[in-house]
Amino acid sequence: MLFTSKVLSLEIDGSVATLWLDREEARNAMGSALWHDLPLAVATVASDTSVRVLVVAAKGPHFTVGLDLKEMGERLVSSGHEAKSKASSNAVTFQAVTTMQKSITALAELPIPVIAAVHGYCIGGGVDLITACDIRLCSANAIFSVREAKVAIVADLGTLQRLPRIIGAGHVAELALTGKDITAQRASQIGLVNSVHGESAHDVLEAAYEMAREIAANSPLAVRGTKAVLAANDGRTVNEGLEFVARWNTMYLQSNDLVEAMTAFLERRAPHFTGE
Repeated sequence: MLFTSKVLSLEIDGSVATLWLDREEARNAMGSALWHDLPLAVATVASDTSVRVLVVAAKGPHFTVGLDLKEMGERLVSSGHEAKSKASSNAVTFQAVTTMQKSITALAELPIPVIAAVHGYCIGGGVDLITACDIRLCSANAIFSVREAKVAIVADLGTLQRLPRIIGAGHVAELALTGKDITAQRASQIGLVNSVHGESAHDVLEAAYEMAREIAANSPLAVRGTKAVLAANDGRTVNEGLEFVARWNTMYLQSNDLVEAMTAFLERRAPHFTGE
């Protein structure tokens, strides 16, 4: 499947794909083009069975400064001059918000692991984006902010839903209610990121690729299954989660990958998994 975009670019290198935020001239501000193209990029990755891990990174000095406020402001001004009823205007707003939500959710629902490699600013919508990833790494110059309260918005693209599953409730409340910036060190201390790597985008990207290769070396069936089981735990009791994983393994345990794992162990060599 061919993917083209003015704000995103996609590279596939063997079993690892990289989705780039690629609007450097606007510090990767997130506008309507991104919300339209992100699900298409995710679908392209999902359709390629050779890809086992996706890395989300950014071109330029910053990961993203968040929502494109210039575009949003122009839309608000223009919509104010249009002769629409309040109900009609509200319906348009609701549609716009749900479209952006679905765009982020498409990334969260990708069956393979997703690693965010963050450098520079990761503001507002950027936090929505990285909380939809499975693993977050950053460089020492990264700055994070749930900025929406400072621009009179309630964060509505997933941060308030996904962030409490990543960090403690008190930290969530502090970040969301103050809109303050936090450093990479603080982000690591509270568990927003797994680890901090070097001073530059290159450093964190190399760390992300190293981790991606480590994951990709495992059985694709087991990796996808692990992600599915972790996701299925939400809203389930421990016993319900155990039943889900039992059913999953009943379907997928007897794989060629398992035979290869046992054979490699007996032969004292590294396994080569095919996902079959």
